[in-house]
Amino acid sequence: MTPTDSTPDEGPLGSSHAELIAEIAHRFTPRPSDPHRHLRALPSRSPRRSARPVLVAVAHGSRDPAALATALRLLDQVRAQRPGLDVRLAHLDLNEPRLDEVLGDLPRSGRSDVVLVPLLLGRGFHVRVDIPEQLARHPHLDAAVAPPLGPHPLLAEALQVRLAEAGWDEPETVRLRRREARDAVVLAASGSRDPASVKDAQTQALLLAARLHVPVVPAFVSAAAPTVTQAVAALCARGYRRIAVSSYFTAPGDFARLAAGAAPWLVAAPLGAQEAMAALVLERFDRAAAGDRVMAAAQAV
Repeated sequence: MTPTDSTPDEGPLGSSHAELIAEIAHRFTPRPSDPHRHLRALPSRSPRRSARPVLVAVAHGSRDPAALATALRLLDQVRAQRPGLDVRLAHLDLNEPRLDEVLGDLPRSGRSDVVLVPLLLGRGFHVRVDIPEQLARHPHLDAAVAPPLGPHPLLAEALQVRLAEAGWDEPETVRLRRREARDAVVLAASGSRDPASVKDAQTQALLLAARLHVPVVPAFVSAAAPTVTQAVAALCARGYRRIAVSSYFTAPGDFARLAAGAAPWLVAAPLGAQEAMAALVLERFDRAAAGDRVMAAAQAV
């Protein structure tokens, strides 16, 4: 289901989820001077051969050791769901091995098939520029770059799991009470100066709202607005009383801790390693391996 396929519930002041998101985003978000400043072309690739390509999962990297441990557990789940698949982890920064090293270690006899799956949640600088530029330094690879993980319905499922673990009530059993209590969720994301990344977070908020049947407003820890604190305040001003923070981060780290610190009620853990996340990694891998590049980072607007 896409956001346009559903009709969001009305909020206490009569505005829909999409209208609520648009109102709060308009209030806090400046307009970019050049919305296409990070566009780059991905390296061209020849038609895929029948051999199964290597999956290289590209994480951002973090000083928090829990982030690396989370990525390793996630890839263990990917291997469990797809036995025999060659799955490797690479990082853009802060952790080893780095992407350039992983790509350089792939076989140089003939051309090596590889699919890069960014373990990132939107189309920011790393997806649009950094990954394609690093890949271009390895012309021996017959490579495809999958879109980032988000937005996607499987992420909404994974976010709902984390909210339930934190104490969020099941919607079918308490939907009426929730409307009376005027519950809402702030989807706390990292943030980016790239408007496409902000748009991705807004789309993911609508996908989560469709599952939870309450308003979900995206907010950002850095580089974009509204902040989590601003989003919480705006929802309070509109009459919402129980406001949960959903951590739209792939793993623990400083951003997740900053978002949690602004939570007025309950806060969910980051997405982490769970079955829906592993299934999404494989879904992105399969589509890119088959040549489906409709959402390829350099072509998405």
